[in-house]
Amino acid sequence: MTATLMLQGTGSDVGKSLLVAGLARAYSNRGMKVMPFKPQNMSNNAAVTVEGGEIGRAQALQARAARTPLLNDMNPVLLKPQSDIGAQVIVQGKMCGSAVARDYQKMKPRLLSKVLDSFHRIGEKADLVLVEGAGSPAEVNLRAHDIANMGFAEAANVPVILIGDIDRGGVIAQIVGTHMLLSPSEQQRTKGYIINKFRGDVSLFDDGLKIITEKTGYKNFGVLPFFTKAHHLPPEDAFSITSQAPREDTVNIAVPVFSRIANFDDLDPLMAEPGVTVHMVRPGTFIPAGMDVVLLPGSKATLADMDFIRMQGWDIDIQAHVRQGGTVIGLCAGYQMLGRQLSDPGGIEGPARTIDGLGLLDFETTLTAEKKLVEEDGTEHLTGSPIRGYHMHVGRTDGPALDRPFVTLASGPDGAISPDNRIMGGYLHGLFASDEFRNKFINRFKYRNEKIDNFEYLVENTLDKLADHLEHHLDLDGLLEVANGVS
Repeated sequence: MTATLMLQGTGSDVGKSLLVAGLARAYSNRGMKVMPFKPQNMSNNAAVTVEGGEIGRAQALQARAARTPLLNDMNPVLLKPQSDIGAQVIVQGKMCGSAVARDYQKMKPRLLSKVLDSFHRIGEKADLVLVEGAGSPAEVNLRAHDIANMGFAEAANVPVILIGDIDRGGVIAQIVGTHMLLSPSEQQRTKGYIINKFRGDVSLFDDGLKIITEKTGYKNFGVLPFFTKAHHLPPEDAFSITSQAPREDTVNIAVPVFSRIANFDDLDPLMAEPGVTVHMVRPGTFIPAGMDVVLLPGSKATLADMDFIRMQGWDIDIQAHVRQGGTVIGLCAGYQMLGRQLSDPGGIEGPARTIDGLGLLDFETTLTAEKKLVEEDGTEHLTGSPIRGYHMHVGRTDGPALDRPFVTLASGPDGAISPDNRIMGGYLHGLFASDEFRNKFINRFKYRNEKIDNFEYLVENTLDKLADHLEHHLDLDGLLEVANGVS
């Protein structure tokens, strides 16, 4: 069996995704062929694989860290929330329908075999498989038919390391409490723990480590200080997005946070830029006056989020922004919202209906069952810059506004831009990672002496620094022994 190590957390957002990425780069630096794997993910932040499928974007970062192509099997089950109780279900890269939470629980036993098939195929290609859990194994009320944490670990017979987050407090209770809720066999396969996001003098926690080990019998594989450069890497969850602190003399970009915001990694290059402030506009607040740009991001439920915009009064704020000479850019679903009308005749997102868009560009969008998943490059017409990105959308857009396309791609024209060059959008995700376009776009509003010339290098350099951070503070040799079944 291929060496395998599964990282499970004591809760959500304890740093599992980032740790898997860091370990993938660290072991890759040692000359190993590493593959990431996540049995089940829930996220509207997805990536396009080399096979033309879609999986969680966290696995895209991990595959990049491992220096390996992105494959459907790396995340065999992806849930993309469409409502408070339902989600679109993606299996091995392909959409296979939608399910409410209760019905999905009944689907899990059938999905386990596909998860295990994907896991074994990944293992055939690797020296080491790094598996990321989801949420926490302490959610024992969901243990029946679990495919994300201990249910998978038991079925695949892989060792587990628990990750605790000391930054949120109560880390001793996190790990000891999780241990107490596990079955005897689950406790036995849990080989140790890592304390993540530590700040201050590590020696002050020595007694805490002793208590955890005494209560659980687990080995401590390290206390990891807070990685301060983590903000340069894409977050997995929407709730991880925070507004940048206001700075003087900056380009100000407002981003309304939709109820089903998706593919928000589009914002990462802008957030990394000096001289740019990204204001995440939360529900219940208005879009601030004086913004240079309002950016409408992607959404998993376009019509529902168009309704959400009106509920928040953001449509009024956007119209005022346009009257005052501001710029609006829409990406994918955000682009669809710029038109006159949005139609879902087949009930792709819910009940069949047609609603008004923002009416800022003269076109209409009809949602279709077919999803476009492809990477493309081309040219952006506002600045003449080369761009590269990916499509991940359903829908067909038609109307006079398309006579002035926003970009031209290998497959043809895409998007639209108004005659005054202030309202624009298209279906391509990831275009702000194109350095020339990003900097020329920003410099329309304010020239900056300092800028990021190579965003992709920034991500690569951050992954290398993360790997060094883990090499210095964690027992990577010990973790590798666990993965190989030595301890």
